[in-house]
Amino acid sequence: MDNPFRRRRSLAVRVGNAVIGGDAPISIQSMTNTKTEDVAATLGQIKRLVEAGCELIRVAVPHEAAAQALGQIVRQCPLPVIADIHFDVRLAYLALEQGAAKIRINPGNLGGREKLAELARRAAEKGAALRVGVNAGSLERALRQQYGGATPQALVDSALSYVEELEKINFHNVVLSLKAADVPTMIEAYRRIADQVPYPLHLGVTEAGPLQSGTVKGAVGIGTLLAEGIGDTIRVSLTADPVEEVRVAKEILQALRLRQFGPELISCPICGRCQVDLLPLVEAVSRFLQAYRRPIKVAVMGCAVNGPGEAREADIGVSAGKEHGYIFRKGKVIQSVAPERILDALRAEIEKLDLEIEEI
Repeated sequence: MDNPFRRRRSLAVRVGNAVIGGDAPISIQSMTNTKTEDVAATLGQIKRLVEAGCELIRVAVPHEAAAQALGQIVRQCPLPVIADIHFDVRLAYLALEQGAAKIRINPGNLGGREKLAELARRAAEKGAALRVGVNAGSLERALRQQYGGATPQALVDSALSYVEELEKINFHNVVLSLKAADVPTMIEAYRRIADQVPYPLHLGVTEAGPLQSGTVKGAVGIGTLLAEGIGDTIRVSLTADPVEEVRVAKEILQALRLRQFGPELISCPICGRCQVDLLPLVEAVSRFLQAYRRPIKVAVMGCAVNGPGEAREADIGVSAGKEHGYIFRKGKVIQSVAPERILDALRAEIEKLDLEIEEI
């Protein structure tokens, strides 16, 4: 799929068998919410995330038991494992020894620039990357006082100061993030730093909230920046099953035509013209489309007004009516079916189209 937006050029940073930045596609990340030292539970959740389409996995490392468990997880995980470290740099050293492909740190709570430099030296020895994650909630006190709070420029200044320390020791295997729970602050911080550094940017709205409101915040914040060509990897932070984070991330990328993960389902809003119970039909179509991987556009419309005409660009679709459902391709009606046969008829035509594409 052609990228419709001119993407900011960044360095290519290797994270295990993956690449962030450069010419690599914008990647999807998530984070497990299991106790990392419970290896079986963590690997079970990782399996679900992989099946959902996650491409990099982050795990919490709050203590030594979690760090010691990383080795088993790394050996059995098909994706690069990122260790999330706060406060205790010794845990980061241990995570590197256990094979973590990247260490996510917030230098503001790590204990000083000397510890950051030593961590970078050890990461370089292991061929690992660092994500320098500046967070509005843990911004250095001096910058808060200087700017009167966690402003976009305060976040940028914090990130640049750490980049300067890493560049002094010639460490460039760096990914940056400047996260805030406030969406405008997050957007502006990334805009300001995008032209000042060559490093890949990890996008996210931190502490975005539960599924519905968090999805909106993530889509607005991440989507705005991606539409401006900013961003190399994303995580949609939700107070929900992490699989939902991956699903939302895929929807954001697909909506902007930056990635294609399978069929795109379009459906009309339900209004007084609708003559069928449209919502169950749309949900049923959405479920069976999950089995398909080809980039086709499928329309489910609730009346003649929003039927083949407005959905003309769909590869295949249905206009559902009280007495008939009209199956159409590229705006042309190909058959009329009884309402109770709409789902089966639509599925059959999608399978036929899928086979046709395969033969091309």
